[in-house]
Amino acid sequence: ERQLVESGGGLVQAGGSLRLSCEASGFAFDDYVIGWFRQAPGKEREGVASINSVDGHTYYADSDSMKGRFTISMNNAKNTVYLHMSSLKPEDTAVYSCAATRRILNVELLLRLWVPLDYWGQGTQVTVSS
Repeated sequence: ERQLVESGGGLVQAGGSLRLSCEASGFAFDDYVIGWFRQAPGKEREGVASINSVDGHTYYADSDSMKGRFTISMNNAKNTVYLHMSSLKPEDTAVYSCAATRRILNVELLLRLWVPLDYWGQGTQVTVSS
């Protein structure tokens, strides 16, 4: 079965770091754009960061709350995209999910969810305690 599998979430204290993983299972990230999204309880889903597997181009949400603390990267050989999160804050608590599409290879459009998606993962919970 072709799917995205997220991992790496958990409970962390404020100020700590986590690395989330999004692995393609049953297919390869040969020509996809992949993005990370998060949704906190009672809030709308928001884009975090996206990356183009072809040229490595990245795009980050224009968010003061996340700026400079989150980094997206990928290991093509492992078909895995990572989200490195540092200086975590309680307001970063959310379910983090990844999504991918090969229909339109535009990192900004993906993060804005303005393109049809091919895959959407189940998500991994990140909880930051104060």
